[in-house]
Amino acid sequence: MTATHASAPVKDEAGPAPLPVPAAGRPAGRGRVWRTAGFHLSAGLLSALWLLPIVLVLVTSTRTFDDIAAHGVGSWPHSFTLDGFRQAWVDGGQQRALINSMLVSIPTVLLSLGLASLAAFALSRYDLPFRRGLLLLMLGGNLLPPQILIIPVSKLTEQLGIYDQLYALIGVQVGFGVGFYVFVLHGFMRAIPGEIQQAAVIDGASPWQIYWRIILPLARPALAALSALSFTWIFNDLLWAITVLRTDTQMPITASLIGLQGQYVSMWNVIAAGSVIAAAPTVAVFLSFQRHFVAGLNLGAVK
Repeated sequence: MTATHASAPVKDEAGPAPLPVPAAGRPAGRGRVWRTAGFHLSAGLLSALWLLPIVLVLVTSTRTFDDIAAHGVGSWPHSFTLDGFRQAWVDGGQQRALINSMLVSIPTVLLSLGLASLAAFALSRYDLPFRRGLLLLMLGGNLLPPQILIIPVSKLTEQLGIYDQLYALIGVQVGFGVGFYVFVLHGFMRAIPGEIQQAAVIDGASPWQIYWRIILPLARPALAALSALSFTWIFNDLLWAITVLRTDTQMPITASLIGLQGQYVSMWNVIAAGSVIAAAPTVAVFLSFQRHFVAGLNLGAVK
């Protein structure tokens, strides 16, 4: 009797066959390319539309009055001159107004961020009583519409005897800005690991040394972003300038630009030159702190 054995299965030495590429893969990749191209084209058109008024102001500021009067503001330029900048700078009072704006903006930024960093350090690194309530109180002050405070602020500066003085405008700007800066810096400083502060305490560092040598250098990106934001807000402010100031020689650049429009009613080249002078410092500051400004958009969102 012959025994029959089952034959062993034959292994496929070639291995598994490669999966076929679906035919729909190519249209999907082509569609992605078209979407990317469409996005860049739309973004380019929007950017050009946004830059068009700026280019128009720059071109108008370098044209003569006779050229604008003969061909119109929106026509192709037929002249080039920088006399409009000279008129706005010297005759229009832009030089003095720009100095006033700098005398207000720079001390206000330094004083506001200095006070805000101290308050944020105390509220974020130490277990103070009612610290959450204090933080909400500072933030709540920024939620009030500034228009309802115009008369109280004007009366207060008159009673204090500082009306029509630049340091009155500095005090108002500091008072209305420090609450927001504390809120932003509090969120940033709170995210700094507590082990760093504990190690400094073990080494014998005082609270001031911890603030100055450890926390403040680590908060430098937040301070740089807030410096660009606060300088832009304060330099471009008009409401509080015309509220606490009266004399033309004390007015900052934004209020002086309104006077320039009244002085040179139809001389669009001078008015455009004054607008360029007024916008140049904030553009320079923003470009200098652009990287920190973009990174600072998310400051305070860290839990």
